Amino acid sequence: MANDMTIQQAQEQVDVWIKTVGVKYFSELTNLGILMEEVGELSRIMVRKYGDQSFKNKEEELLLADEMADVLFVLMCLANQTGVDLATALEKNIQKKTNRDVSRHQNNEKLHR
Repeated sequence: MANDMTIQQAQEQVDVWIKTVGVKYFSELTNLGILMEEVGELSRIMVRKYGDQSFKNKEEELLLADEMADVLFVLMCLANQTGVDLATALEKNIQKKTNRDVSRHQNNEKLHR
């Protein structure tokens, strides 16, 4: 089942959730700490699923999508709190990378092995 939610709609949905269910945003620094925690949890799963470590204590690989969503949720909280339109920022960032790396990766022999 496809989800056609835009980044802007997702940011708005996070904002509504925070202001209703969550009561209010945590401070920006608290959310930054939470973001680092969520990235750590995502890293833990990635290391076990794709790296050399194994799962223990009946951990489930199915948590990968949920951990990615946790990271995205908190990132959207920070974007909302600081006035960042993530859709616009991502579009500009992709253009920056395209201009900067127009031939960089194509000329990287390591990527063509």
